[in-house]
Amino acid sequence: MHDESRRIEERVQRLHDQRIKTAVYAATVPFEVAAWQAPGEPVPFEEAAAASYEPFTMGTPWGPPWGTTWFRMRGRVPEEWAGRRVEAVIDLGFVGGWPGNQAEALVHRTDGTPLKAVNPLNQYVAIANPARGGETVDYLVEAASNPDILADNFSRVTPLGDKLTAGDKPLYTFRSAGIAILDEEVWHLDLDVQVLRELMLELGEHDPRRHEIAHALDRAMDLLDLDDVSGSAPAVREALKPALSKPAHASAHTISGVGHAHIDSAWLWPIRETKRKTSRTFSNVTSLADEYDDFIFACSQAQQYEWVRDNHPKVWARIQESVKNGQWAPVGGMWVESDGNLPGGEAVARQFVHGKRFFIEHFGIETKGVWLPDSFGYNAAYPQIAKLAGNEWFLTQKISWNQTNRFPHHTFWWEGIDGTRIFTHFPPVDTYNARFSGEEMSRAVRNYQEKGGASRSLAPFGWGDGGGGPTREIMERARRLANLEGSPKVVVEHPDEFFAKAREEYPDAPVWVGELYLELHRATYTSQARTKQGNRRSEHLLREAELWATTAALHAPGYTYPHEKLDRLWKTVLLHQFHDILPGSSIAWVHREAEAEYARVARELHALTAEALAALGTGGTRVFNTGPYDRAEVVRTADGTPVYVQVPASGSAPLADTAPPQPVTVDGRLLDNGLVRVEVAEDGTLSSVRDLRTGREVLAEPGNLLRLHTDLPNYWDAWDIDKHYKNRYTDLLDASSVTVVEQDPLIGAIRVERSFGKGSTIIQTITVRAGSPRIDFETDIDWHETEKILKAAFPVDIRAPHSCAEIQFGHIQRPTHTNTSWEAARFEVSGHRWVHLGEPGYGVAVINDSTYGHDVSRTVREDGGTTTTVRLSLVRAPRIPDPEADQGRHRFTYALLPGATIEDAVAEGYALNLPLRVADAAGAPEPVVSTEGEGITVEAVKLADDASGDVVVRLYESRGGRATGTLRTGFPLAGARITDLLERPLEDAEITDGAVAVALRPFQILTLRLRRG
Repeated sequence: MHDESRRIEERVQRLHDQRIKTAVYAATVPFEVAAWQAPGEPVPFEEAAAASYEPFTMGTPWGPPWGTTWFRMRGRVPEEWAGRRVEAVIDLGFVGGWPGNQAEALVHRTDGTPLKAVNPLNQYVAIANPARGGETVDYLVEAASNPDILADNFSRVTPLGDKLTAGDKPLYTFRSAGIAILDEEVWHLDLDVQVLRELMLELGEHDPRRHEIAHALDRAMDLLDLDDVSGSAPAVREALKPALSKPAHASAHTISGVGHAHIDSAWLWPIRETKRKTSRTFSNVTSLADEYDDFIFACSQAQQYEWVRDNHPKVWARIQESVKNGQWAPVGGMWVESDGNLPGGEAVARQFVHGKRFFIEHFGIETKGVWLPDSFGYNAAYPQIAKLAGNEWFLTQKISWNQTNRFPHHTFWWEGIDGTRIFTHFPPVDTYNARFSGEEMSRAVRNYQEKGGASRSLAPFGWGDGGGGPTREIMERARRLANLEGSPKVVVEHPDEFFAKAREEYPDAPVWVGELYLELHRATYTSQARTKQGNRRSEHLLREAELWATTAALHAPGYTYPHEKLDRLWKTVLLHQFHDILPGSSIAWVHREAEAEYARVARELHALTAEALAALGTGGTRVFNTGPYDRAEVVRTADGTPVYVQVPASGSAPLADTAPPQPVTVDGRLLDNGLVRVEVAEDGTLSSVRDLRTGREVLAEPGNLLRLHTDLPNYWDAWDIDKHYKNRYTDLLDASSVTVVEQDPLIGAIRVERSFGKGSTIIQTITVRAGSPRIDFETDIDWHETEKILKAAFPVDIRAPHSCAEIQFGHIQRPTHTNTSWEAARFEVSGHRWVHLGEPGYGVAVINDSTYGHDVSRTVREDGGTTTTVRLSLVRAPRIPDPEADQGRHRFTYALLPGATIEDAVAEGYALNLPLRVADAAGAPEPVVSTEGEGITVEAVKLADDASGDVVVRLYESRGGRATGTLRTGFPLAGARITDLLERPLEDAEITDGAVAVALRPFQILTLRLRRG
């Protein structure tokens, strides 16, 4: 037989694209359209319905950037269309094929009922099937003219990312809006041909099935009447039935499909637009559920459900009904799909607390799995946190984006830093926006790395990132692929069912230990530094407010614990931990609003803490320590006078002078407090740091070296830092002044000022305080660079085989060598409050109050010694998607801690981030709780969420070893129970001599619920 494959393939493509697809709608009549441009921000339906509308002509430009235009569309179904399937079809002037980052609209009835959204891949609204002739159609359509920020694949800087800079020129030209007949036979034929053609093209040239499909399609096309596609469609479909009915091989891979609509809670659009996106998408989903009984939709992010509940109660009611019918599956159990690296441990816990409670309260469903398809890597504490929140499985997809190494598993057990394991799956289809194309199905089978051990994978299907969700076309594809030779089998089912089957099939799945590091998007640890600082400050202010509110509730008559305010503030912080807000990868509008929100949160939390402390009594001055360790350090009075004080953990002490171990002396550029001697060079770097307790020089080379690198990644400016950034740099060694600014027995400080680049300045105050080996670098940057990154280096004379970086509820070790490609790929990593470098008998920590990104490297010197260098990433200057990212003022502090153990690093990390608070207070209540036993660290103290008055304490083992000890209370203790993160009891805790016995394995998290006597 002659090979006619090319002729057949080209013939099928042309007939499908030019004749079949264009005949799906048999006839159309236009709507009569009128328009009203809403002024400013979006308005409620009632206001739009009462507005005055002007006639609108097709082909007319509409929609300024971020604007809202309401269209009134009226029409009548022609009498001769009676009995046909009739739909409204609306094309707002869509660009490209991505539904989430351009024009989109929500169609309402005139009574305000939302019907369905329209976007480039879902332009219809069902009218009737069968239709009645003469039926009138009257819609109000809320159309959003969101700009296409993704244009040119992020290759071009644009001012469209903020309404303040976007201008008002219309972005879109309205193409058409009308009533149309959907020719169902042609529509189904379109899908038959698509599925078979795509399958054919994915099969091998020597696969008989490929040629069988080709000739079946060729014969079927002979039956297509080009002058009557509609009339000939049934015969063509009949001819294709044998090819579509051949069953899959018995050993075919099984893909469990679940509907999905990834909606970034903010990204290339602001939060206000996400609130509308959720209603549009969820309207589509509930409409699809009405049409397809076998449809199941998985949806995470409790925050988005709450937005729909508050803004579109009719859509909310449809969601509730779909959940009852088993077609809508709440998943994930988090308030939002947060970043996987940057939120603090307690914040990750609260993501689950607030998310899971929402689903339990509103749907009576406790979610079983963690659904994080799109975050940029996952910290090694996740397995334990997830299990303590009652989860059984974990799903993500993003690790498939690795730049260097292919992750070796798709289904596996993930083991965290404490030893907890959770069953985990990466969909080999490598997308969370699947549409069941032939290419996707082939890719899933080809990628799947568990062949021979397991035979099933998951595929979230539906358009996403900006929402949209599944379509009827995708559901039809799934039906055709349910059991089709040459393709994997497709079954639409709940993700819980998939995970149960996968675990049963593959009980001895391999184990991956430690973090799931994404070898890409490493700049998300640094971009938009003010957003990250706002998050860090908020997390610690929330801890402070909860502790002192609990103290006041226990000891101040008449004080009421502010449950509702704290709940609201926590949810605000949790929202902004979304994986495109906190990482710094959103448009300017998002980060401008985030900074304002963090400022508001800070004001409210300071006020709540002040109210709690005032409730304890006034008439004196006390110092309050929110941290989990006793502290002896210098604070300042209201007039700025330094005072050396000693304050117990989670307690207070009078503001009274206490003699420090040794005063600070300042001699020229030399700072000495008897513990460390710091010499500042003429260029402003540290020429020497000597640990006087050991006589050891800490630095191998000048320390606090500020280095400015060129930073232009290959793609994804705000997301990525590529290895070549290291090759071009300037060391900032031209200090304009090095000046002693404080010379006191308790504080010595030297200020270093620099100017560089495009008018940028850095002012650093290097401070040594009495009684502490910690050297602080209070930093004030006025930043005006572009496509640069600024790092601060500390090269220390330590041979460290690995670095330790704090993560959630513990720390992680990373090799400092690059023996393998896996280690080499970790050239930029994340950490929280500290990084520790050590060799037997000696260590050094670098502490920070708001930075996350850093790198660690080591070299061997000519004298045989080893220099290990840690460099903090301070600030970047990407231009896409926010052209002004990080421009302007930044104020933060980092510190060097010589002679530090891991315990010292933990304690000083808390101390720098939880400064002592001086307040007018006369009361001196005992600390709510205190601990005895090394390594037992209290992370949160609060009243129980159920308003019972019980005290909830969350603690963990922080050194990486076993810990035993006790927890004592500053109130009569009637009982104690160990609980999960949602404060539900698991077992009774042991109480001995009025204290709770504590025994922890390495990095174990323990939540205790304490009943007051």
